[in-house]
Amino acid sequence: MAAPAPVTVAGATRWYSRRPAAWVHPAFRRLTLAWVFTNLADSALYLMVAVWVKELTGSDGAAAMVFVMLGLPAVAAPVLGQVADRLSRRRLLIGSNVLVTVVVATLLLVDSASWLWLLYAVVVAYGAMGYLSAAAQAGLLRDILPDEHLASGNGLLTSVDQSLRLVSPVLGTGLYALAGPRAVVLVTAACFLLTALALVTVRVVESAPEAAADRGSYLHEVSAGFRHLARTPLLGRLTLLLAVVCAATGLVNAAVFPALEQGLGLPASALGALVGMQGIGAVTGGLTAAWVIGRWGESRVFAVGAALMALGIAPVVGSSVALVVTGLVVLGLGVTWSVVAFMVIRQRLTPPRLQGRTNAAANVAVNLPQTATTAMAAALLVVVDYRLLVVVTVAATALAALAAAGPRLRSRPAR
Repeated sequence: MAAPAPVTVAGATRWYSRRPAAWVHPAFRRLTLAWVFTNLADSALYLMVAVWVKELTGSDGAAAMVFVMLGLPAVAAPVLGQVADRLSRRRLLIGSNVLVTVVVATLLLVDSASWLWLLYAVVVAYGAMGYLSAAAQAGLLRDILPDEHLASGNGLLTSVDQSLRLVSPVLGTGLYALAGPRAVVLVTAACFLLTALALVTVRVVESAPEAAADRGSYLHEVSAGFRHLARTPLLGRLTLLLAVVCAATGLVNAAVFPALEQGLGLPASALGALVGMQGIGAVTGGLTAAWVIGRWGESRVFAVGAALMALGIAPVVGSSVALVVTGLVVLGLGVTWSVVAFMVIRQRLTPPRLQGRTNAAANVAVNLPQTATTAMAAALLVVVDYRLLVVVTVAATALAALAAAGPRLRSRPAR
């Protein structure tokens, strides 16, 4: 059956009023289908690998290093963003998902701790493909959606991502417990392949790459995203504050396994179920993000989201499973509001063919500090109580929320 013709928000029919505004675009609907498959794989994979490393080695530090390896490719993000701005984003997404299918399948070789190097290598390669895909998708989404539908589209995609955290980590760790890690590897590889097939159906007129005469030197071209962040006051400030928040949460990434075992008395395999609870708040956040951004603006929503994150993390210092679960729901809402607000302001204030490099520059700015603090915290766990790391995380996130709530800077969309 043919899809209904696109309509504006003001002229939306009653049928559309019950759906996110971005849903009127057929290309966005197909992109959302691909997003479902990739997030089914993603949510299960990285948690499963961390649990797998923990059980193979018995080391909290070795398990925490999975998150470090996932963040290392951030150093290559500017180059990957430049590639995304030069080529067809749709074709690049298809190719990267086919490649990551092959990369993930190599985990079938792992059968002992002696293969730890391969686990880490696959996580690094998988992380690099993630940065490339994120840069390409940022540009593709900007080409598909008008400004007034960006909050709706980002909110819906985030809701899909986070709602799958309710099921895929549980299914992934459950499948891991019942059938072993190879079964999880096969399922995730299949999901990435289905992502590529779904992307083949996306039809969009992509923005034209910059002319060769306008690119300047290679270094000038690669660094364009960083310069754009620096010269756009509101975007630069929110990027800095998001970097502070992510650096702080890097401490919790390292503290998660001792918090489970020492604080809550739960096995490492319980991580999937607990992270799944975060999806409850995150789904709510994604579905309400467009509404709150429309009324409060991106900066205020970012600030409120960061404050909720601080509240949500605080119960981890205790030993109550009920409070931690409640906190994770609040954390999910806060993370989603802050991230969607940041994505909308970044997309809205960035020209179409600078989207990939600006996305990559922002990823470097927020992920490298998180990777560094996770590595540092993993080393400190042998001498520092994990509760101290949680307290520092809460304090830093709360301060970032206060800073974001300061005077708002005016800005206008870029073309």
